[in-house]
Amino acid sequence: MSSEIAVRVQNLSKYYQIYDRPPDRLKQSIYPRLQRLVGALPKQYYREFWALNDVSFEIKKGETVGIIGRNGSGKSTLLQMICGTLNPTSGSIETHGRIAALLELGSGFNPEFTGRENIYMNGALLGLSREELDERFEDIVAFADIGEFIEQTVKIYSSGMFVRLAFAIQANVDPEILIVDEALAVGDAYFVHRCMLRFNELQKSGTTILFVSHDANAVRNLCSRAIWLLDGSIKNEGSSAKVVDAYLSYLFGRQIVQMDSAADMVTKTEVVNQETPSTQGLETEIPNIDRRLGDQRCKIVGVGLYDESMNRISSSLNDKVVTLRLTIQNHSLDSNTALAVGYIFRNAKGQEIASTNSQIEKQIINPIADGSYLTIRIKVTLPCLHPGSYAFTVTAGYIGQGEKIMLSDRIENAIAFDMVADKPVHVMMNFPTTIEVEA
Repeated sequence: MSSEIAVRVQNLSKYYQIYDRPPDRLKQSIYPRLQRLVGALPKQYYREFWALNDVSFEIKKGETVGIIGRNGSGKSTLLQMICGTLNPTSGSIETHGRIAALLELGSGFNPEFTGRENIYMNGALLGLSREELDERFEDIVAFADIGEFIEQTVKIYSSGMFVRLAFAIQANVDPEILIVDEALAVGDAYFVHRCMLRFNELQKSGTTILFVSHDANAVRNLCSRAIWLLDGSIKNEGSSAKVVDAYLSYLFGRQIVQMDSAADMVTKTEVVNQETPSTQGLETEIPNIDRRLGDQRCKIVGVGLYDESMNRISSSLNDKVVTLRLTIQNHSLDSNTALAVGYIFRNAKGQEIASTNSQIEKQIINPIADGSYLTIRIKVTLPCLHPGSYAFTVTAGYIGQGEKIMLSDRIENAIAFDMVADKPVHVMMNFPTTIEVEA
């Protein structure tokens, strides 16, 4: 195995025999043998269910890879085989490094043992000596934060206490490969924050992480890559942002539009807006389209970013007001249908920092005639963010039944720009703060 590869999966498959009735299982164990003895073609009394089918991928050391898919897509089966708790039907798995896994709730725990005893048992299974576990014991107990229950049998633990202790063990034994399967969803808010801090520390230390979650934003924000499993096969693989967008598009039936931005430039001049004469006109360019979602009945045809003097910009200082200016066209909506626009603001890691829309801001956008255009300004006061690259995703839609916004067009990362700080910002952002010394 290459020294850069932590996990290599090649042509991995796993199938189960599904019996419609209990007697069929007995028939399968007896009849095929008898049929072979008399020279007859053996009959099969079960259906084959392929939980995984010819799956191949590689994960480099230090990568954080998310695995997404609906229930029954094969995610847990895949992780169990990587951990070695389940044997494949065919294919091979290579791993390089100590694996710590947080799979099913309570897996690896003996319910008759105390929390203390389970710590030592799990640590031994991970290859740690008694002395190494003695050194880590207080850190594990402090991380789990379950108090005197550490001396009680785990069969009386709540689901939250199970997860606390299990993650505390796995995250504090210095794993080279950490596998987490949805378990963190059980923890309370404080514990989740504690887990995320430890998660980031493990990432910085070079731990390879496989993360399974139904929280698409968590996969987008925490993982550099993602693998989408569908019916036991890899449907898509690549950057977490693009794979998650494709998965959500599939899940919610959103149309993904592939387009040539040059071909979609606006050539008409008619516009329905209320802008001042000095800035009248249409936005006719979309600087970037990573992905486009929606039915395009209400379509974004151009977007630009401006400073307070309405000069187009590609960078901005913190604490400044910027204007997103976008032009939309009514393609096939009823001329009585009210419209809605909004944005999502992300950093270079794909983390969603802020979002809003015209409905949240209580701004009514009146209907426009079919084929007409409307230019809208969205003014945003930027907070004091860490210097770097940021992007606006822009959205357009219409108000449906029950005042629900129906997505019609969404352009991922339509506007990217650089943020510059005039004072040090060491973490994600700096709040407006006043510090006073009392007399």
